[in-house]
Amino acid sequence: MNLPDATTDTIAAVSTPPGRGGIGIVRLSGPGAASVAAQLVRLRQPLEHGRARLADVLDASGEQASPDSGSEAGRDSLARIDEAVVTYFSAPNSYTAEDLVEIAAHGSPVVLELLLGRAVKLGARLAEPGEFTQRAFLAGKLDLTQAEAVRDLIEAQTLTQARQAASQMGGALSRRVGPIKQSLVELISLLEAGIDFAEDDVESTTQAEIASRIDALTLPLRALEASFARGRIVHDGLTLAIVGKPNVGKSSLFNRLVERERAIVTANPGTTRDTVSERISLEGIPLELVDTAGLREGLHEGLEEAEQHGIRRSREALADAALVVVVLDATELLNDEERGLLAAVEGRPALVAVNKSDLVQNLPEAERPLPDCGDMPVLATSALTGEGISALRERILELATGGAASEPGMLTNLRHQQAIATALTALGDAAKANAGAIPHEMILLDLYRALGALDSLTGQTTSDDILNLIFSTFCIGK
Repeated sequence: MNLPDATTDTIAAVSTPPGRGGIGIVRLSGPGAASVAAQLVRLRQPLEHGRARLADVLDASGEQASPDSGSEAGRDSLARIDEAVVTYFSAPNSYTAEDLVEIAAHGSPVVLELLLGRAVKLGARLAEPGEFTQRAFLAGKLDLTQAEAVRDLIEAQTLTQARQAASQMGGALSRRVGPIKQSLVELISLLEAGIDFAEDDVESTTQAEIASRIDALTLPLRALEASFARGRIVHDGLTLAIVGKPNVGKSSLFNRLVERERAIVTANPGTTRDTVSERISLEGIPLELVDTAGLREGLHEGLEEAEQHGIRRSREALADAALVVVVLDATELLNDEERGLLAAVEGRPALVAVNKSDLVQNLPEAERPLPDCGDMPVLATSALTGEGISALRERILELATGGAASEPGMLTNLRHQQAIATALTALGDAAKANAGAIPHEMILLDLYRALGALDSLTGQTTSDDILNLIFSTFCIGK
């Protein structure tokens, strides 16, 4: 996205979602925002910074008493088709640091398109995706991590995602990186001074002090990189496949986890012929649950074609899922097919739910089938009575997060993680060079590489191509 000069360009867009709604907002930003807005509607009071003004949306194509539609009398004669609330924010005290106007009318797409079309005729330009936020970033109102958090907040599907995005919009990640970056700049300054003023008896930084300072930089960066394990999951979510042989209660467990009758359940084996998916949230972690058709070894000739296709899709879902719950029947011993299934998920994030446990509660323990599931966690569950369902949710959550705790300023996307990883690699190279008594000029090359990586995180040294890619993923009007 190649933006024109923001000092001469005014942009406009509908900032609310497509479709009908109670309220719809047209947003303008740029030096002509106030003048364009004043011509779009009939204001009942002049615009004033930070004040909402009532206005009328006029039907320019309707009948009027005077042919002079440009005059005040002509404008007054036009039919009113809607009311609006117009809010004006003058530069630099706005989201974009430019003059910014928001016109809130009723959310009729016809009215919003009318306002937007008139704005374009009056000299505004249709905004590109993310252009309002990109202008805020370029004006220094937001750093890049905060700008990305705007998009994350818009796209949040759980309250935890919204909280994480709001924390990052408030600068939580920037505050974690800031002290590290400052310490790195101080180390670079020490080495630069030692080189530039060597002839003036400026004391050179010792090898031990350089090593100590690099270690002090590395520890918090490693902790920050480790936060990606949970941050990525909070941001993107995971897919969990519920698998097992026919008639072990997979669909019943699926319904228990989604807390509604989403999958059809009957006593007949093979009822589920295709995968059924549903999105849920466990402690704010988005999970897509996939209920699969009962797995059988091979594709038996006696099976219907629909069930054979279902088994193929189940195996695909099993291969693609990040997490797996293998469902066994508490009333039956393991068979070869189930042993093969357990072997197939060995080493993957998986757990075993031994379902129908209510049917063996009254049996002596010696008579209960005891599945050998290796190192995988095993839980007794009953989809009928709800026994073990809460424990199953807890173990799924542990499996999803790997035990990583929530913390402020987590890394939530791959770009963040790669920037931190690059900084850590550069610091590691600097530490090796220092240990090998390499001249400070060479150590500085690695330290500047680490600094560049941290700068790219917040946007100080990010290339235009990367910026364009980031902001092009925003919705129009934000």
